[in-house]
Amino acid sequence: MSKYGIGQPVLRFEDPRLLRGQGRYINDVNLAGQVYAVFVRSPHAHAKIRSINVEAAKAAPGVLAAYSGDDVKADGLGMPKANMPRKRPDGKPMFAPQRPPLVTDRVRYVGDPVVMVIAETLAQAKDAAELVEIDYEPLASVTTTEDTVKPGAPVVWDECPDNISNNVERGKKAETDEAIRTAAKVVKRRYVITRVHAQYMEPRGTLGSYDPGEDRLTLYADVQYPHRVRNMLAQSVFKVPESKMRVIAQDVGGGFGTKGWQYIEHRLTLWAARKLLRPVKWTCERSEAVMADEHGRDNVGEITLALDKDNRFIALKLEMLANIGAYVGSDRNLLSPFGMIGTVLGVYLIPKAYINVVGVLSNTNPTAPYRGAGRPEAIYLIERLIDDASRELGVDRVELRRKNMIPESALPYQSPVGPYYDCGEFEKNLDMALKLADVAGYEARKAESKKRGRLRGLGIVNAIEQAAGPAQPEYAEIRFNPSGTAALLMGTKNQGQGHETMFKQILNEKLGIDPAEVQYIDGDTDRVAFGMGTNGSRSTVLGGSAVFKAADKVIAKGKLLAGHMLEAGEQDIEFKDGHFTVKGTDKTLPLKEVAKAAFNPVKWPKNFEGGLYENATFKAEKDTYPNGCHICELEVDPETGDVTIDRYAVVDDVGTVMNPIGLKGQIHGGVAQGIGQILCEQVVWDRESGQLLTASFLDYAMPHAGMIPNMEVKSNPVPTKFNPLGAKGAGEAGTVGAMPVVMNAVMDALAPLGVTDVLMPASPLNVWRAIEAAKAK
Repeated sequence: MSKYGIGQPVLRFEDPRLLRGQGRYINDVNLAGQVYAVFVRSPHAHAKIRSINVEAAKAAPGVLAAYSGDDVKADGLGMPKANMPRKRPDGKPMFAPQRPPLVTDRVRYVGDPVVMVIAETLAQAKDAAELVEIDYEPLASVTTTEDTVKPGAPVVWDECPDNISNNVERGKKAETDEAIRTAAKVVKRRYVITRVHAQYMEPRGTLGSYDPGEDRLTLYADVQYPHRVRNMLAQSVFKVPESKMRVIAQDVGGGFGTKGWQYIEHRLTLWAARKLLRPVKWTCERSEAVMADEHGRDNVGEITLALDKDNRFIALKLEMLANIGAYVGSDRNLLSPFGMIGTVLGVYLIPKAYINVVGVLSNTNPTAPYRGAGRPEAIYLIERLIDDASRELGVDRVELRRKNMIPESALPYQSPVGPYYDCGEFEKNLDMALKLADVAGYEARKAESKKRGRLRGLGIVNAIEQAAGPAQPEYAEIRFNPSGTAALLMGTKNQGQGHETMFKQILNEKLGIDPAEVQYIDGDTDRVAFGMGTNGSRSTVLGGSAVFKAADKVIAKGKLLAGHMLEAGEQDIEFKDGHFTVKGTDKTLPLKEVAKAAFNPVKWPKNFEGGLYENATFKAEKDTYPNGCHICELEVDPETGDVTIDRYAVVDDVGTVMNPIGLKGQIHGGVAQGIGQILCEQVVWDRESGQLLTASFLDYAMPHAGMIPNMEVKSNPVPTKFNPLGAKGAGEAGTVGAMPVVMNAVMDALAPLGVTDVLMPASPLNVWRAIEAAKAK
C-alpha cells in the first residue's frame, strides 16, 4: 500500500507554503493602479432615505467617485433573483425581494449599503465616506424571529404585510396529526436556535479589474463557488457571455458556507473598475463583517413527539419559523434550514411525520448556509426532544434511543419526510461511543464533581446529516505534461480543508503518481473548465469521484499506448501500482514513461490520439448520510453559571476515510464551531431599536482554546455504494453533533435543580439566570 494512498495519514502538502507566509489570500493580490472602495452603510435597522448628498465626498482629496444606487440603476446593472418554485402558506407565490447593490429608498437592516466611495488610497476613501450626508426617517423594525409574525409587527416590505416569504412542507400533516391525537404519550417542546456569524480568520474582500482591449472583467475574490459566481455575474448582472468574465479565488482563509455565493461588493467593484478604468479593491474590516455578511441559523422550532405505551416513537411534527432576513438575493438564501431539515427524524424509526418551515422576513442581514446549513438544527431539535422526553417519561435516555433506532436490517430506509438512508451502523456507533467515552465511569466522576461544588452533566446524541446531493455535478481534469509530470485541476474550491492533499491521495491511489510531481489547480475559471465549488460536504464525495473517473480514462488510454510499446494487445495489459504490465509476464512500463510517450508521435500506434489529458464530471445518484455518535461531559459552576467541558468523544461514519489526520481536523473544527454556538456566540440586536449590539469581538464572544476539550475520535466507516470512493463527506459532521450534545449535557447538569430550559447560548449569565429562575419556583 502506498504511503500516499487513500486512508493514509498524510501530512498536508499545503502547510509548508502557508506556514512560511507564502499563501496568496485576497488581500495579498494587488494590481497596478488600483484604487480603494469603502461603503457607507445604514446605521438604522429600518428607515426611509429622504436624501443622499455625496458632493462633499466627491470633492475630498484623492476621491475618484462616490456612487449611489441611482448611478447603478442608470447603467442598467441586473440583480440576481431566487428561482426556487416556492409558495406562501396561503398558496400565493413566494415573496422574495431582490437585493439592490446600493439602496436608494429604504434601508432594511443595520449595514444595508447605501453609498460606495472610491479614492486613490484607503485612508482617503475612509475620510471621504465620513463626508457623505444621508437624511434618514427612522421606522419601526423587527429583528427577533418570533416577533416577525406577531399581530401588529413592523412590516419589512409593504408588499408583504405579514412578513411571510414562503414555506416548505414535508410529510403528511393529516396522518401525523391523527397519530399524535391518538398517541398514548405526547411530548412537545419549543426550541430557539440563535443567529451566528461565521467569523472566519480572513474577512471577505474583492478586487475587480477591467481590460478594455479584451472588453473583459476579472474578479479576484474569496468565494467558494468561482464558476457559479462567474455565471451569475455574467448572466444576471452584466449580461455578457461567460467568456467576458473571469473569477479567480486563490487561498481562502475560511468560508464555512458564508463565502459561498455572490455579494454586492463583487458586482460593484467590477462595475466601478469598468467605469473608472482602474482596478478597484475592497477589503472588509473585522468591525464591518457582521454588518456586511450573511449570517447563519436563527430559527424557532415547535416540535412534537408521539409515543405508544411501550415508548416507541410513532409520529413527529415540526412547525418552524426560519428568519431569512431582509432580502432574498438568490436561491442561496432559501437553502437553510429548508433543504436539510428532513433529517429531523434522526436515526430513528418514526413512521408518521410532518414538517412545515416558514421563512419570515426581518430587519436583519439575510441568512444563508453556515456549516451544516440546517443539519445541525435538525439534530438539535430531535436530540433535545428525546432527552426531554426521557426526563418527562422517567425512562433511560440511552435505552429510549436504542429502542427506536433504525436497525441495520431495515436499511436501506426511506424516511417519511424525504431522506433515503442507504447504509450505516447506528447502534454500533452508540455502543462504540459509550465505551470510548467511558460512560460506565460517569457516576463516579459526577460524585467527585459534587464534592467540589460542581454540577456534572452528560450529553449523548446520535447524529446524521444529508450531504453531497445529486443536484449538482463536479468536475476534475488530469493533464499530463511531456515530461510525465501532471496537473490536477479541480472544480471544487479549497478554503483550508486540505483539498490538495486529499485529491492527490486519490490520484496516487489510482495512478501511483508521486504527489510531488502533481501541480494542483483550483479556483480559476480560466484554468479550470467547470465546477460547482465547495459546500455541503460534497468535495470528497463528488470531486473525489470525478478524479476517480478521470483516472480511469487515463488508464484506459494508457493501456492502448502501453500495449503498443510492449508489443502486446490492449486487452493483455493490466495496470497496478503505477505500472502497465503484460499479463503473466515481467514486461512492464511505469505510467510516467507511457505519459511521456503520449507526446512522442514516433511511439504512437496507428490512429492514436496524442497527449494524455482526461477529464470527468461526476453526478451522484443520491445523497449520502454521514452519521455518528457524540458524547460530552461537562461541569457547571452553580454560583457563576460557568460551563467547562471536561470530556468529548466522537464515533463517526463518513464512509471511506481518505486521510485520518484530515478527518480528525474536520471533526475538531466542526465540534469547536458547535461548542461556540452553544456556549457563547450570538448575533444580537436591540429588540426595540434594531441596533446591532454585537458588531465586534468586544461584544460577539468567540470560543477560545480553553473552552475546547481534548477529543477522542474514532471511525466506524460504512462505505456507501452511491459513489466509487464509498465516501459520505465529513466537513460538517462535527457541528451537527456538537450543538445538541453540549446543550444536552448542560441541561443534564442543571436538571437536578429543576431547570427545564436555558437560553442559547448557554453563557454564564444565561445559565445563572436559569438556575435563579428555578430557585424562585
